[in-house]
Amino acid sequence: MALVGHAGAGKTTLAEALLVATGALPRAGRVEDGTTCLDSDDVEARQQRSVTLGVATVEHEGTRITLLDTPGSPDFVGELRAGLRAADAALFVVSAVGGVDASTVQLWEECAAVGMPRAVVVTQLDRARADVEETVRLCRTALGAGVYPVHLVDRAPDGTVRGVVNLLEPGAAAEDADRLRSELIEGIIGESEDEALMERYLAGDELVQGDLMSDLGTAVARGHFHPVLCAAPLQGVGLESLLYLLVHGFPSPQEHGCPPVTRPDGTPAPPLSCDPGGPLVAEVVKTTTDPYLGRVSLLRVFSGTLRPDTPVHVSGHGGADRGHPDHDADERIGAVSSPLGSALRPVAACPAGDVCAVARLTTAETGDTLSSPGDPRLVPPWDLPVPQHPVAVEAASRADEDRLGPALARLAAEDPTVRVERSRDTGQLLLWCVGEAHGEVLLERLRTRHGVAVTTVPVRVPMVETLAGPARATGRLVKQSGGHGQYAVVVVEAEPGPPGSGITFAQRVVGGAVPSNYHGSVEKGIRAQCAKGVHDDRPLVDVAFVLVDGKAHSVDSSDAAFQSAGALAVRELASAAGTRVLEPWCEVEVVVPAEHVGAVMSDLSSRRARVTGSDAAADSDRTTVRAEVPEIELLGYAGALRSVSHGTGSFSRRPLGHEPAPASLVAVPA
Repeated sequence: MALVGHAGAGKTTLAEALLVATGALPRAGRVEDGTTCLDSDDVEARQQRSVTLGVATVEHEGTRITLLDTPGSPDFVGELRAGLRAADAALFVVSAVGGVDASTVQLWEECAAVGMPRAVVVTQLDRARADVEETVRLCRTALGAGVYPVHLVDRAPDGTVRGVVNLLEPGAAAEDADRLRSELIEGIIGESEDEALMERYLAGDELVQGDLMSDLGTAVARGHFHPVLCAAPLQGVGLESLLYLLVHGFPSPQEHGCPPVTRPDGTPAPPLSCDPGGPLVAEVVKTTTDPYLGRVSLLRVFSGTLRPDTPVHVSGHGGADRGHPDHDADERIGAVSSPLGSALRPVAACPAGDVCAVARLTTAETGDTLSSPGDPRLVPPWDLPVPQHPVAVEAASRADEDRLGPALARLAAEDPTVRVERSRDTGQLLLWCVGEAHGEVLLERLRTRHGVAVTTVPVRVPMVETLAGPARATGRLVKQSGGHGQYAVVVVEAEPGPPGSGITFAQRVVGGAVPSNYHGSVEKGIRAQCAKGVHDDRPLVDVAFVLVDGKAHSVDSSDAAFQSAGALAVRELASAAGTRVLEPWCEVEVVVPAEHVGAVMSDLSSRRARVTGSDAAADSDRTTVRAEVPEIELLGYAGALRSVSHGTGSFSRRPLGHEPAPASLVAVPA
């Protein structure tokens, strides 16, 4: 069961209370104190919020329940998607104070698109300004059809919460209870299509909770019936009813099904079923580094049974770009453990449908598939955002520089939403993140978990230059100081080429003024100088050069001399014609709900963007805005888009080319 919802809704507090209610913990920790079981990361304790996927497996009424506590911030959507991949159902946690926000609605729609069974639990009933009835109404309005309240709040005369009224049981003495109970029963029967139960209901039989649970479970498993429950975790209100529903009303792994699989080479493989006796297929949904155990992999077993000391084949990442070739290696499983936050409890085996932790897998990373070496399989990767927020980092010392590379590799292995890149144009080491908060957490982990101190520097956007117009210049290298000298003279004409044409070279030398064996040397010198640039190390691009004349010496001319003369000619041409500084532009697609399109277009306009069009999706209220934007204006855009779209927007980019940069961005050459 994945607990999902916006930040601050109370997911971790609810999970902590459920662990206490099932006897897994003696007492509940507090998020404010950094003592909760599921927020075990040091960063989570300091920031008082979840930034990683927390996992705990408990037992209740003979049923194993794995709670997957996901972060609510959009910056950590990778952890959220991992939790949904490992889950059989999603429990949307909604605050009675904050209500349903746009990001919750967006996530609900994503789960609906893949048929994920869903339910809602309204928490923080006891908070000031809590309005449970209005929150339930908003859930029914914002989340669409199939949302039915199962609980009503029972309050004392002074307004304090003393319990919940269960509409699955007859005789509820609350306002509107009869109407809501009738709607609930009819919704269950309509979705489960149980004609026998329908006949009993129409005949006036008094149906109790036991009569309805089987059909409620069927309705929830089909993904179109969504019960709404209420809970006050700190007071223990509603927890028993919630646990009863989790055990009896939610789909088992056999009902939820398995993802499709292929062979590692992409050829089809037989479909999986959640059968402990079937072929072994498990997926790494989370990777962490423990100071004592090393790399710890959290696995969801889809088929077969994972046992200690078992050989497995590691396949990854289904074509995803992780900075190295896909994994294709054999390893051996060590101990198998059941997770309870950061605590690992050894188990004899992990059957299909369960979640477990395995330590010291040397090659397996998040998103990899573990299967039998004799019959390897590959589970396709889940959807993840492409990181769009760059952070430029430098090692604080020589010792840190030696440790920085391996530490960044471990971060990328743990988090598939991280990309590490050495910029080819600027030489900067870039850590690509989902957003600013994501970047801050990664830097903190480098310092505390991996012992590497880094400093951040401004991200540099590479500018280039081209000639401002046509010109003709002479590159002359004449050095004679006794003995063997250097002699090369070249006359070169040049003019700006079309955007994207690159550096071209031709020759129109007449009469052998420059011997043909030196033509390639001149070209080599020209290209080397263009790559180096003539001002502020900005490369020269999109110029057509023509060698038209020159002189050579029978003794003192050489390949090196004509290379130098070609480079000198480039500098003379730039001085004669002048240069224009060009900046890179990107083609951007921004996807947001229709209500935020105006704000997005206004923000893009402030970034010198050219909006080229927009398309409304036929099956949702989301709109794709297309624009051309200077790359320098995209620095920090991930956070800006999150602000103007209330966390519901996303964007992608691809290089478009170069255009003249405004004077404010051009440094005056020395």
